[in-house]
Amino acid sequence: MAQEKGSYYVPHESHWPVVGTIGMFVAVLGAAALLNGLLWGTPVMFIGGAIILYMVWGWFRDVINESVSGAFGPQEDRSFRQGMAWFILSEVFFFAAFFGALFYARIYSVPWLGGEGANFFTGLLLWDGFEASWPTDGPAPRHDAFSTMGAWGLPALNTAILLTSGVTLTIAHHAIKDNNRKVLNWGLGATIALGLLFLGIQSYEYVHAYVDLNLRLDSGIYGSTFFMLTGFHGMHVILGALMLLVVFFRCLKGHFTPENHFAFEAAAWYWHFVDVVWILVFIFVYWL
Repeated sequence: MAQEKGSYYVPHESHWPVVGTIGMFVAVLGAAALLNGLLWGTPVMFIGGAIILYMVWGWFRDVINESVSGAFGPQEDRSFRQGMAWFILSEVFFFAAFFGALFYARIYSVPWLGGEGANFFTGLLLWDGFEASWPTDGPAPRHDAFSTMGAWGLPALNTAILLTSGVTLTIAHHAIKDNNRKVLNWGLGATIALGLLFLGIQSYEYVHAYVDLNLRLDSGIYGSTFFMLTGFHGMHVILGALMLLVVFFRCLKGHFTPENHFAFEAAAWYWHFVDVVWILVFIFVYWL
């Protein structure tokens, strides 16, 4: 084993990066076609998603087998921690770009279009009846046709659910350090269930937005930033729930010890990051 020999484990050649690249290309191609109204976009997007899930399943399986076989030692553990930290940092900048777009549109662009910008753009690019206020309306026939999503209904409930999932995950983390398998499994299971409940409520919220509020992705800059931030966050909740689900099944098999459980910690880091992002989404998208 690598840790016994004092060497760094170098995995064998893997085809999973190639499979993942193909899956992401197909999924993005389908999503782009769907957004442009092409009928073949939906099945292509789901095919790409299926390829990505297949890649994740196969790659996770290989790494888990390497871990269980004792191939990883302290050096690999440090590499995993550094890699996960850099990955979360990249996610921070990913969401920072979208929050930056929201900030720029709301604080700079819209007021400017109502002031100096209106002198040049009125009659050229702006539609009749444009109001430089947030949320912005859309051009006719969608002018003033939608309502905003209030903060203190479903979004507040989802905020409480996600924050509670962070508490149950922390309980599970303390349980694994104490080698309390019963509390560990309970805490992880509750966290996953709360995450799925969050996604179910968000799906209902999207239906409510489209059907009752007429709030759509093309409802001006407000609609695009609303669905962009909440949608990408929901995608990250799905990814985090999948990570926790894999860890949950590994816990049921007794894979972790109080001293060696970085896979659990990596999933926990990611889930807490998702919690923090949602708090920012709730404040800046729903509340303010």
